[in-house]
Amino acid sequence: MWKRRKVARAQAAAPLELCDLCAATFPRSEAVTGYVTDSSSAHPTCDWFDGLRRVTACGDPHFDVIRERYRHRPFVREELWAAKVTLALTCGPPVLSWEELGCRTGLQEAELRSAIAWHNERLRHRTDP
Repeated sequence: MWKRRKVARAQAAAPLELCDLCAATFPRSEAVTGYVTDSSSAHPTCDWFDGLRRVTACGDPHFDVIRERYRHRPFVREELWAAKVTLALTCGPPVLSWEELGCRTGLQEAELRSAIAWHNERLRHRTDP
């Protein structure tokens, strides 16, 4: 008969976090996390978190630097609306009408048009030499 050797099972690695500032990895239990305001962030399932971004740092000093960077970033409503539109257009079935897009995003047609105009203007500036 064949003898089976016991293979040492690899210990399940503890979940790691990644510092948003320095990209260091560290155990989840050591993470410093919080939310900062960010108009480019739309949450896929909870509208309450729209405009908030969860950030993770390896320590309080790095968290303070991240928070300070976001504090100086302007909050632009059209950018938030554009993030919501992008999320609606990239997740789930295709959107066929303004009404359907409005239902998925919670935005009125005027807000949708402003979001699209803001997005298109940003694209135009990125491609200009």
